Amino acid sequence: MIPQTTALPNTEYQKQPSYTYRMDLKKEIVSGHCDNLEAMQQAVYKVINTERYQYPIYSWNYGIELQDLIGMEVNYCMCEIERRIREALKQDDRVNDVYDFVFETPKKGVIFVTFKVDTTEGTVTAERTVTI
Repeated sequence: MIPQTTALPNTEYQKQPSYTYRMDLKKEIVSGHCDNLEAMQQAVYKVINTERYQYPIYSWNYGIELQDLIGMEVNYCMCEIERRIREALKQDDRVNDVYDFVFETPKKGVIFVTFKVDTTEGTVTAERTVTI
């Protein structure tokens, strides 16, 4: 007889810590470690700055798809960027909500977006510049 359940009996699932290496983006180096809210800031940064399906070391669930927006209308891109950022970040079970999107178009072909991410560690404010 084949078991009908996928869970193992008497198994406890533990949430993995957010402890990771610290990235210094200004100096472009990795040194030391970080945890909690700082680690979540890095996680958000990495997800929204990694193009999905481009790097074989990442799962296909990791990153964001923005390359196909090049040449599209600005209003369409704003809606899609919001949806895609939310979708990309919600892959992480530590992310509770993504909201307060503010879009700016400082020059033709460029959209600057800021938003907030509620995580299990606190609220992160993030930004991204998208070239369309």
